Amino acid sequence: MIRNGKRKLALTAIAGASVLALGLTACGTGGSGDDNADSDRALRVWAGSQTPIAVNYNPFAPTVLHGALGPIYEPLFFFNKTADSEPVGLIGDTFEYNEDGTAITITIKPDLKWSDGEPLTAEDVAFSFNYEANNPEGNGLVSAEATDDTTVVLTYSSAQYTTEFQRLGSTYILPEHIWADITDFANFTNEEPVGSGAYVVDKTTSESYTLVANENFRDADKLGVKKVQYIAVDNNQTAQDLLAAGKLDWTGMFIPNPDDVTGNGKIDWINTPQDPTVLYTCSNADLGCTGPQTDVAVRQALNVAIDRATIKDKAFVGLTGDISPTFALLPRDEKWVADPANEVSPQEANVAEAGEILEAAGYTKGSSGIYEKDGVPLELTLTSVDGWTDYNDAAKLIAEQAEAAGIKITASTVQWQEFSDARQGGEFQLIVGGVVGTSVADPFQIYRDWFGGTTVQSTSPVGTEVPAGRWNFSRYDNPVVDEAIQSAISTNDEAEKKELYGTIQTEIVRDLPYIPLVINATQTFYNTKDFTGWPTEEDLYAFPPSWGPIAAGYVLTQLQPVK
Repeated sequence: MIRNGKRKLALTAIAGASVLALGLTACGTGGSGDDNADSDRALRVWAGSQTPIAVNYNPFAPTVLHGALGPIYEPLFFFNKTADSEPVGLIGDTFEYNEDGTAITITIKPDLKWSDGEPLTAEDVAFSFNYEANNPEGNGLVSAEATDDTTVVLTYSSAQYTTEFQRLGSTYILPEHIWADITDFANFTNEEPVGSGAYVVDKTTSESYTLVANENFRDADKLGVKKVQYIAVDNNQTAQDLLAAGKLDWTGMFIPNPDDVTGNGKIDWINTPQDPTVLYTCSNADLGCTGPQTDVAVRQALNVAIDRATIKDKAFVGLTGDISPTFALLPRDEKWVADPANEVSPQEANVAEAGEILEAAGYTKGSSGIYEKDGVPLELTLTSVDGWTDYNDAAKLIAEQAEAAGIKITASTVQWQEFSDARQGGEFQLIVGGVVGTSVADPFQIYRDWFGGTTVQSTSPVGTEVPAGRWNFSRYDNPVVDEAIQSAISTNDEAEKKELYGTIQTEIVRDLPYIPLVINATQTFYNTKDFTGWPTEEDLYAFPPSWGPIAAGYVLTQLQPVK
């Protein structure tokens, strides 16, 4: 959403046996046989963790445990990515732009405390915006100053209308009395986190971690769920078994036949496609990527060789949405698509076109039916996370479709940690993975975080991790895109911004550092018998999956046990 710089917003407050033996907190009340929840009963959650769980509650770490992001650490405001709506105040109360959009005056709620009982003041907010992990190179921050206990003024070198979510909705606020001494934030595991959110860490093991209510939370008296247990599950099937057995209350995962888990009378589900599923490509040979995918012609050929309609039906049982190569979410963001020809990625495979692209780039088809160049066959490796059955099925289909077009792809699965390390360091050719969809009705966030950099140096070379808060795993480096991103930050004019987005879209649709597949089927399963207050189709007040950063923490504060 675009806001007038003079406008002030007052915001509203707000079944594998090994897994079943994890010591999941028992249901029930006092031996009555009643299965309903009570205030002492843990809400059992799977948010994607696999065994063994490694203790890490650092919000800037790529391996951070999901419970840190929202339940423990919070930004100033909560933005609902499922709707074009006003943000909700968390720590923050109001914010106001100055005349030219270069300064944002923020007031926070009075009498706030950190979970250790120390006062949470505007000084902590100013410290957080100045902290290196929240303030990367090129961020444009000139100063962050507390003018009194509840007021902070953020001043930037240029207008910041388009980065409103980044500043106010995804900058984690830190306690200065803890983090001022943390100089190596990238390697800090933060085993005893102090935050502002509704929960604190009670216990962490290799199989689960438990959060309990923060007695110093601003709305502690309204918090219905007092205990949350996040469990480790190594694959979707085991999580599905736990749901069906009534041993899991909340998860976001893909289940082809939801009736398999809803028959127990506890579990309901909702599908909210929001996030792009893509092929990550390590695209930039100049920054150390190796393999045929560094050739744009190979990426273009693979893009038209993919039969997305078949992938949608067979891997995702028809639950996904059609993806735009512009990365605008349709229909929510359709006004930002500059060229109608780029509205939706091709749904059917075009083998002939794939061949024409490769042959124009100097490839010839060998006797095996696989294209080659300089005697080297066009062969690629494609990985996905072990146990992510929908992505694994999609990878197999892509390999089959690519081979029909003369491109050899070997699909394999890896554990989550190997997947995370590979994409962070750039040691891959192709990965089936997700892109974090935008939290406001505007694709800017994806353009900046996934495609952008301000200089070649800010686009991480292979072997160097992508900086915290950025997701350019493809190592894409395009000065035309970077310049348009920087210009878009400062404009409050919709026509000008659409023109800038058109420039970005022309470049990324041609270069395809991420090859679009579908808008992911985002299924969320939750226990409606024992807990109320979940997001529904009628009241989609938040993005509902358990793994959603920030949103999941907000959902937890809305839940109440059924008495």
